[in-house]
Amino acid sequence: MKKYNFSAGPAVLPREVIEKAASNVLNYNGSGFSILEVSHRSKDVVADMDNAIALVKELFGLGDEFEVLFLQGGASTQFFQVPMNLLNENETAGYVNTGAWSKKAIKEAKAFGKVNVVASSEDTNYSYIPKAYDIPSDLKYLHITTNNTIFGTQFQELPETNVPLIADMSSDIFSRPIDASKFDLIYAGAQKNMGPAGVTLVIVRKSALGTVSRYMPAMLDYKTHIENVSMYNTPPVFAMHVSMLTLEWIKSQGGLTAMAASNEAKAKILYDELDRNSLFYGHAVKEDRSLMNVTFRLHNEEFEAEFLDRCKKEGLDGLKGHRSVGGFRASIYNALEAEGIQKLADLMRAFEAEKA
Repeated sequence: MKKYNFSAGPAVLPREVIEKAASNVLNYNGSGFSILEVSHRSKDVVADMDNAIALVKELFGLGDEFEVLFLQGGASTQFFQVPMNLLNENETAGYVNTGAWSKKAIKEAKAFGKVNVVASSEDTNYSYIPKAYDIPSDLKYLHITTNNTIFGTQFQELPETNVPLIADMSSDIFSRPIDASKFDLIYAGAQKNMGPAGVTLVIVRKSALGTVSRYMPAMLDYKTHIENVSMYNTPPVFAMHVSMLTLEWIKSQGGLTAMAASNEAKAKILYDELDRNSLFYGHAVKEDRSLMNVTFRLHNEEFEAEFLDRCKKEGLDGLKGHRSVGGFRASIYNALEAEGIQKLADLMRAFEAEKA
């Protein structure tokens, strides 16, 4: 029986990417060595890094005013590395609080400067994206989390602002076209839609750097990694390599426009069934629903364990919802096949026929 991975992360990767990576674990580019044991200064690894950087710029249409970094530490390190590099103690950064990861970013930023939470959806357990809020013109930057993995909400439009825009795109990066030129900095942990855990993508506008007066440890200074092309120390070579292969796969599928069309069609299968089915209901309001993470529950919670068990027996794995929301979460990233989503929708329909 074929199994489908609905896990929120580490998440599903394209099969051909896994096969290429597996081959290079045994014999990297015909070298006779595993990619796990070659030097990060070797010609092939340097070429992979250059290719990965070029692919990011190509997919997002970015010019030389931006730098692309592949770092360690996950998005959680970026929660403090961003304000450490961009925010002085006497300056104020704005944050939109749309869930657990936004809250963590807000907490870390307070250690480096002032924080203004300009909008929040905490009042309804983060079931919507705030809109029509004031953005003070004196903010050093405005930080948003474009997709909220736990709560299943997503920014459908970017906020209109005349201050620099920063985004955590960990769970929807490369899932749709965006105007990346509107941002001063984008960061994303790879493990939800780009590659395996262990590498973090940072895209930063060069002119945004060099404005803070504090001492910067070399490893936490973006300029260190720019000057060394993400190789100041040994980078996460294998995770970067798999991310490069995934970016190549995205390009081969038709780029971000094709990814968006595919993701919209896949999400429609599940949301249409969720709206039709009398047993289930969604957590996120309809206008802010995520194309990446579908969060939903049963009206009768007594059926939840049984439904999860049925899912596992049908090869539908990773559907248990986060404790903050409960119920179920279907993470339907770029590489998840539509047939798996259709199988879940069919099971929901069959479950309704039995229980309604």
